[in-house]
Amino acid sequence: MAAIEQDGKIFVGKGENLQYLTLKLANRHGLVTGATGTGKTVTLQVLAEGFSAAGVPVFAADIKGDLSGIAEAGEAKEAFVSRAKGMGVDYQPDQFPVMFWDLFGEQGHPVRATISEMGPLLLSRLLDLNDTQEGVLNIAFRVADEQGLLLLDLKDLRAILVYVAEHAAELTTAYGNVSKATIGTIQRQLLVLENQGGTKFFSEPALKLTDFMKTDRDGRGYVNILAAEKLMESPRLYATFLLWLLSELFEELPEVGDPDKPKLVFFFDEAHLLFNDAPKALLDKIEQVVRLIRSKGVGVYFVTQNPLDVPDKVLAQMGNRVQHALRAFTPRDQKAVKAAAETFRPNPKLNTAQVITELGKGEALVSFLEGNGVPALVDRALIRPPAARLGVITPEERKAIIQTSPCKGKYDQAVDSESAYERLQARTKEAAAPAGQEAPAGGGGILGGIGGFLGGLFGTNRARGTRLTTTQTIAREVTRTVTNRVAGQIAADIGKSLGGRTGSTIGRSIVRGALGGMLRR
Repeated sequence: MAAIEQDGKIFVGKGENLQYLTLKLANRHGLVTGATGTGKTVTLQVLAEGFSAAGVPVFAADIKGDLSGIAEAGEAKEAFVSRAKGMGVDYQPDQFPVMFWDLFGEQGHPVRATISEMGPLLLSRLLDLNDTQEGVLNIAFRVADEQGLLLLDLKDLRAILVYVAEHAAELTTAYGNVSKATIGTIQRQLLVLENQGGTKFFSEPALKLTDFMKTDRDGRGYVNILAAEKLMESPRLYATFLLWLLSELFEELPEVGDPDKPKLVFFFDEAHLLFNDAPKALLDKIEQVVRLIRSKGVGVYFVTQNPLDVPDKVLAQMGNRVQHALRAFTPRDQKAVKAAAETFRPNPKLNTAQVITELGKGEALVSFLEGNGVPALVDRALIRPPAARLGVITPEERKAIIQTSPCKGKYDQAVDSESAYERLQARTKEAAAPAGQEAPAGGGGILGGIGGFLGGLFGTNRARGTRLTTTQTIAREVTRTVTNRVAGQIAADIGKSLGGRTGSTIGRSIVRGALGGMLRR
């Protein structure tokens, strides 16, 4: 077979001309559409093979399990050999480096994220919350952040929701109405998420995105395959996870402009699940990420049955198109055919709308960006046969690949770190303990506690990262309690001297300013 990748291009198929996807333009995103059984998965594999051969890592969800064959060498089947010869090339079997991942840790390395990393917007989408419930969830995140409580797993989120319910009266004044009924609804939705396997996903160690961006010793990009057969039973979890992954890539990767080839290519199979019933705020977020992530060197390719599954604002970002056959049996099908035809640059030699309904298996209408990013004329092409195995691999083959993976052992065991749940439990026990039984932590009296508190405070990233030691945590709590009591007494004395509510307010402001100045030194 002609080289899968050569001269900065990926060989995809042949129509009137050989069809190549230019690597320099591959981060302009793409769309692969077509009815069931028309060859979308084969096209996805062909593109993934080309990117891997060019040294570009790939992430793809494997909905049916048949993308896993890319890890093993293909076979010179008669159909493959004859199709390759029809393109004027020889068929050459090949295989590609693969890492398997699984949110449930059954068919690949476990994939985990923390509650804080997911954030309230995506969690609200995942839990199917209304605007009021989403508002309360935002309050819970704010309270956790202000109190330095890490939200890592579902029990942390449950604990902070209980705390918010218990302090609803005082929080309502600062943030708006917080009802226990709303908290109860969110807790019930969390229970549903737990039953769908959310407990395994929300934990540590959290996934490092750099592990998706590896190459092997030969310089080939790893194809990261997410086992999604079981995950598809929870479509909202599937869609939310992939959107989180896309958002994390956008936030973490530096700007690179238009590199000679992408840093990572992201295939989003069953893309309609991302957009189904999504609120406008979420759709706006998706459109923003897809539009801007190009400059981070990431290409996003949506794979779905119908181009109408993708909102117009997102569809407009898809520069590289592969359209397999659509069947125009219903009015909606006819509308989809017309919409698909109108998205291509017209070719005077083709009636695009008619050809879409006549395409055979393995055929597609193809239009890739060329030159200065201008779409090529649409062409009817045969997609090249994959060089790797087409279909599933055996459990034994999968196990052997996992055992030799570069990430073996890194994510195998879940870790339960000290976070919001443990901290709030400790507070409850302290509050319930009889007076006089508490002892200073770590020695050194109050000054020792202040030292530990300041060391922990300035060495801690509350948003994401480094956690306080147990000694620092206890010292911080003791110091906070003592400081609050002293500050309250000073404020009260100043208030008495100045008189009335104004005096109390001035007293509190003076104390906050003084303590703030001390802590900044």
